[in-house]
Amino acid sequence: MAFKSKQKNLTFSDLERSLKDTKNKSLEILTNMDKTIAWGKIESILLRDYPVGDKKEGNKAYSPLLLFKCLLIQKWFRIKSDPELESQINDRNSFQTFLGLSASEASPDHSTFSKFRKRLTKGKFEVIVGDILNQFSDKGLTIIMVLKSTHQLMQSRAVIM
Repeated sequence: MAFKSKQKNLTFSDLERSLKDTKNKSLEILTNMDKTIAWGKIESILLRDYPVGDKKEGNKAYSPLLLFKCLLIQKWFRIKSDPELESQINDRNSFQTFLGLSASEASPDHSTFSKFRKRLTKGKFEVIVGDILNQFSDKGLTIIMVLKSTHQLMQSRAVIM
């Protein structure tokens, strides 16, 4: 089984969506976050011990990086449940763009988030969040951590506005 590949051809929905993206503040913030974080290093950390997607049989799996980005959206936007996260991703252009999904691609199922969260050990999660925090710090961005289980990453006002 391999990982699902991102759709490379633009659909008419993607074209229509791109025309109205200029006034989407959420999309602007997520685009800045996407450009700020070096995802390659995070993906290599995720792939080290991730057994899913290695087999040639069966349906293709979602990449662990896409699933991790979904969990970040859930934390950053305080989405309380996995079914709600699935619904929000399917509904919101800014989330789909951040995740690299086209307008015609559906979000991973809510049970996929739960399974991924169980595979992602607490130690690995902390390593990845630590890497993101270091990347932000290196770029002069302000990081706010709230409680141990809830991580919020926020840019300083000078960068967001």
